[in-house]
Amino acid sequence: MLVDSHCHLDFADFAEERDLIVQRALDNGIERLVTICTRVRRFDSIIAIAERYDSVYASVGTHPNNAHEELDITTDDLIRLARHPKVVAIGEAGLDYHYDYAPPEAQVQGFRTHIAASRITSLPLVIHARNADEDMIAILREETGKGAFPFILHCFSSGPELARVGVELGGYVSFSGILTFKNSPEIREIARNVPRDRLLVETDAPYLAPTPHRGKRNEPSFVRHTAAVLADTIGVNQDEVAQITTDNAFRLFTKMSRPANA
Repeated sequence: MLVDSHCHLDFADFAEERDLIVQRALDNGIERLVTICTRVRRFDSIIAIAERYDSVYASVGTHPNNAHEELDITTDDLIRLARHPKVVAIGEAGLDYHYDYAPPEAQVQGFRTHIAASRITSLPLVIHARNADEDMIAILREETGKGAFPFILHCFSSGPELARVGVELGGYVSFSGILTFKNSPEIREIARNVPRDRLLVETDAPYLAPTPHRGKRNEPSFVRHTAAVLADTIGVNQDEVAQITTDNAFRLFTKMSRPANA
């Protein structure tokens, strides 16, 4: 089996065929999906999806591009919502300097709020990092110094130093369809250097469909293509990479139930 550690089943792209999409994932051996929250004010609709499907779990948090809209969301708010049995992570939160959607200071404030919730709940923080490597490294070092917290560098597209520091501080690194793109040799090189017990795979669906579906709407069943490229990249077969990434996912997402056959 495989775990899609990051998708967005609440997005409008999936509204008309969500049942079919979840079933296609199951048919392809993807038996656990984590649908990720990008606005706490939409949490009710996200958790409703997780409650509908046995195979789907959820997170709670505010995407950095939306940080300025939810600065009133407190650490206590996140902790309270995270008590739901199907919430397995905090986030996604972090820093995105590629777009100018939210002021950097708002992103940093929101990020630290989420870090505190992760530290208190021991639920992994799903970290979004884009074009912000230096600030991300500085904040991770500073905040880890206050007390460790579990985290994932999701949809990894940053430089090797952020991956190295993330692993050094106890984090996991998750690879999306970007790993499969012909113009991503540097990402594959980073994946080779991530310890096997810190590797995850994801789709970030509906975005970033892997080869051979690049340019189309992504969906969780496509995570198998990313896993296949990861297997080639680190020099193992596909069964081994499935075992590695699945074991890692259940070690990290401690509230997520493991199927009897996995």
